[in-house]
Amino acid sequence: MSLRELSRRFLAIGALLTGIVACGLPTSAVPGLSTVPTPHPTLTSVPALSGPPVEVGLPSLADLYGRVSPGVVTIWIYGGPGGPHDPDIPFAQGSGFVIDHDGHIVTNHHVVDGASAIEVDFTSGRKAWAELLGTDLDSDLALLHVDVPPEDLTPLDLGDSDAIRVGDLVIAIGNPFGLTGTLTLGVVSAIGRTLDSQRTTPDGDGFYAAGDILQTDAALNPGNSGGPLLNLNGEVIGVNRAIRTDAFTVAGDAANSGVGFAIPINIVRRVAPALIERGSYDYPYLGITSVPEEDWNLRTVEALGLPSDSTGAYVTCVTPGGPAASGGLVGAGSCNRSGVQPGGDLIIAINGVTIQTFSDLLSYLIEETRVGDGILLTVLRDGQSLDVPVTIGPRP
Repeated sequence: MSLRELSRRFLAIGALLTGIVACGLPTSAVPGLSTVPTPHPTLTSVPALSGPPVEVGLPSLADLYGRVSPGVVTIWIYGGPGGPHDPDIPFAQGSGFVIDHDGHIVTNHHVVDGASAIEVDFTSGRKAWAELLGTDLDSDLALLHVDVPPEDLTPLDLGDSDAIRVGDLVIAIGNPFGLTGTLTLGVVSAIGRTLDSQRTTPDGDGFYAAGDILQTDAALNPGNSGGPLLNLNGEVIGVNRAIRTDAFTVAGDAANSGVGFAIPINIVRRVAPALIERGSYDYPYLGITSVPEEDWNLRTVEALGLPSDSTGAYVTCVTPGGPAASGGLVGAGSCNRSGVQPGGDLIIAINGVTIQTFSDLLSYLIEETRVGDGILLTVLRDGQSLDVPVTIGPRP
């Protein structure tokens, strides 16, 4: 989509601009082309602990692509009457993938945001208008429906994102810069990352957090948004969402620099049925803010009077009237006060599961809890460990 969607936070570093940006594509982009060598998977002999060398290698990526690419679609976005775009000409493009024979297609919210009409193109050449069933700004997901014969649909198998390990090989299929059906190869670079969601907090001063995000170095570029990230079994383990980059094309589009992000498929497993049924999904909500992982350094720990080996989710503030406030969780001060102040609870476990960072807490809430569930938070308060029961609420 257009580059406004996920440019939520940029860091100025000298003359460079580094930020998280969506990998959708405005159709006005005219990227330059360069020649790059085509990689080919090869077999490599490696010595075993005993006995003769053992041959190891990748499965055939060509076979995998041939099997799953018919389930990946191109999405074109048209503007509405009175808008800034010609309603007869698509103004943006993204990717998506089929999840069942009923015609349901997953993509990103930011891909279809602002659309008055949505076109879905299949690799067979079939084209169809899509109905937008619902969107989830917290995870940046959208669910479409197309009226297409079941025999013309190729649903992709959904994997288990909880089984993903850092270093696992993955492939992305999508439409970078409008180049439909492009496959790229990489690894899972990290798990449990946190990004800003697409939804602002009630006070309008910030965004809710989207957690449990997968990081990959598989090349993602504008136009890849909404496409699948797959394991080498051909199972979808994520939905490509954004990249972090300091590189831009001559047309002003963000270019891949090896840091891409995908929504884990286990979140899709939860959200998609709710979008089909009622068009929305209620996210588990505690009502706290915490210190970002990148700011949890020794200077911060010392300023809070904590031991140097302290880990957890430090509560900088508790939202009045929220679930955490009702349960008695203690924040360091007013949510309107800037800076990190001492006096807040340090959450070190949830339901007995150790918490190392705020990202761990967010991932557990998203993956393991639902609105209305009771949880038990273990916190350090004034040097003492105690348990605080909290009932999960919906994000306001």
